Amino acid sequence: MVDIQRAAAAAVPAPDLARLEPLDERYSGGVSVGEVARVALDSLLANRVRSLLTMLGVIIGVASVVALLSLGNGASNAITGQIRSIGTNMVTISPGAPSNNGPGGGDSTAQTLTIEDARAIAALNLPIVGPSPQLSGQLALVAPSADTTVQVVGITAVYQQVQDLTPSVGSFITEEDERSGSLVIVLGATVAKDLFGSGQAVGQNVRVGTQTMRVVGVLATKGSGGFGSADDQAFISLSTAQRRLFDARVPTGSRISSIGISVIRTEDIAAVKSRLALLLRERHNLANDGSADDFNVLDQSSILGTLTTITSLLTLFLGAVAAISLLVGGIGIMNIMLVSVTERTREIGLRKAVGARRGDILLQFVAESLALSLAGGVIGLVLGSIIPLAVTALGLLDAPVSLSSAAIALSFSLAVGLFFGIYPARRAAALNPIEALRSE
Repeated sequence: MVDIQRAAAAAVPAPDLARLEPLDERYSGGVSVGEVARVALDSLLANRVRSLLTMLGVIIGVASVVALLSLGNGASNAITGQIRSIGTNMVTISPGAPSNNGPGGGDSTAQTLTIEDARAIAALNLPIVGPSPQLSGQLALVAPSADTTVQVVGITAVYQQVQDLTPSVGSFITEEDERSGSLVIVLGATVAKDLFGSGQAVGQNVRVGTQTMRVVGVLATKGSGGFGSADDQAFISLSTAQRRLFDARVPTGSRISSIGISVIRTEDIAAVKSRLALLLRERHNLANDGSADDFNVLDQSSILGTLTTITSLLTLFLGAVAAISLLVGGIGIMNIMLVSVTERTREIGLRKAVGARRGDILLQFVAESLALSLAGGVIGLVLGSIIPLAVTALGLLDAPVSLSSAAIALSFSLAVGLFFGIYPARRAAALNPIEALRSE
């Protein structure tokens, strides 16, 4: 043993020997965790540039995971918040099959719902507010100084109560407007701003398709989530939409795009949906032949559940894609650790010669791998938090960084460092001390 120590002292340069001398006594009784951490940190700081480049994959991976999970959760919350703002008691009946655009830019849906269906629903005396038949289509609105293309919705007066809309200026469509087919229009908040800026919209005339209409009201801001917000729509009477803008005549009556109702009590939603389906199957002659429904009856809670599932899966998918960068970073760590084992073969032989056990060498190299992944994870967490915080500060989306996403990213980075660091560490621990000391 003494001969091996002398040979090691002659083979290793003085600075390395001086650094390793204090370990002689410690190895005889095992290495402390603090000593392992200190030596691992010294080794990484001795090659700062290489250590930083090695951590780059982990930094990018953790930053991507944190940023994408935060933005995905923020988008999911925004979508579900918009649905809840409409009200979970809303039930919408729509045609069941798509078709080509109708004449005059009308709705692109099969003509399976008519105004007579809405009247039959009203005759049931269900515990609902409505029904509110609608006929809509994309049309150009032209004001004296601006123009825009929006969804123009033909509605009845009860639509305001069903959708819980409030005019900020002027009034809404009235029953008299519906009976007389008045050429009046109510603008959503965004539409009014696009056409008139900060000026007065009520009382102005706009051209809608081929008709000139007078603005009688502007709605208060409802909030937009990309699902046909009232802010981005314009409203006219249903009779005007059917007679003047869209060709709504079908053999069974006057077609409509959809029927909206609001169920008074949440617990009655299922029963109301069932009764509506039975009524419409009877009216559409589907009750006895077993044919599929030619309509859809959807409530907001069903839509909310579907959207929540979709956005959750999308967020997980984005996180999984970002995690690929962590795996790439782990491969980089393993590559550098293997190079480090080759470069420090003589050092490893010396450590074993002065009393280091196989487990001590294994622990040392695993600690260095974990130090790389932890440092990269912390830097990545900071960088990844900047993006959602900036998006939130700009008002584009409320995307706070959750503790769960940060914990997942850091835990995964440590797991990657441990997994990809074990093989180089085992290779270093398995070196024969005598052969290691002979290494050039």
